Amino acid sequence: MPSSTLASATTEAPAPPAARASGFWADTLHRVVRNRAAVTGGIVVAIFVVVAALAPILSPYDPLKGGLSNRLRAPSTTHWLGTDELGRDVLSRVLYGARITAQIQVAAVGLALVLGTALGLAAGYVRGSVDQTIMRLMDILMAFPGIFLALAIIAALGTGLSNVIIATGIFLVPQFARVVRASILTLREMEFVQAARALGRGDVAIVFRYLLPNSLAPIIVQTSLRMATVLLTASGLSFLGLGVQPPSPEWGAMLSNARSYMITAPHVALMPGLAIAVVVLGFNLLGDGLRDSLDPRLRE
Repeated sequence: MPSSTLASATTEAPAPPAARASGFWADTLHRVVRNRAAVTGGIVVAIFVVVAALAPILSPYDPLKGGLSNRLRAPSTTHWLGTDELGRDVLSRVLYGARITAQIQVAAVGLALVLGTALGLAAGYVRGSVDQTIMRLMDILMAFPGIFLALAIIAALGTGLSNVIIATGIFLVPQFARVVRASILTLREMEFVQAARALGRGDVAIVFRYLLPNSLAPIIVQTSLRMATVLLTASGLSFLGLGVQPPSPEWGAMLSNARSYMITAPHVALMPGLAIAVVVLGFNLLGDGLRDSLDPRLRE
């Protein structure tokens, strides 16, 4: 081999699997579209996002205003989903509740995603005492059931929307950290990473150019599934009176207020409960479909 050719071959940057990214993601999209569960979940999530974004336009009434003369009215042409114990329109409150729920989901999962990914990258790449310290801290957090850890954080910080976001975000951090760490441990020993080290690439470049982009698949799946977890946890906290406080139209708080009217006016509890169930199902179906499409071991 000529010396010039050998020199150019040894100075070229390694070609990581990201070079095949377009083909991989195109194939993944094709598999997601063919997955009925993923498509169904995606449609439900898309409707949820649209409703949350357009709640002020779609709502026929002010969700905070009512009248005792209209309390506990059954569904009718005037109030499609009826009214609650204070005469407020249930449909308007459910629509605005989607906006509050989406805000909690995006903020809490975003917080967990950033912290968990950073800790997982550090633990998986640095190894040694850093890995041991981070993972033992994650084990301590995971030793508590999620709702109890969230309750403890709420008890320390107090109630309110921002504290619900912090509480639900913190208890999700270990799950992201462990997923990212496992992916980094596998990738760091692969040939393209070894080639990058041999060519003098720094640790920061290796992590953010080669390792993190190739760890996106499990992160995306985990993000979709944790959206459902956040919804259930935040609704549970509000149901117990420790989350978003009345008169905010949060679905869990609406269920809590409707407990006394389950017999006389079941529609007051049925609508927010159904909204929680449908949206959680949508995120779980989408997450399962993404997992089946992104995980090479599950591909046929």
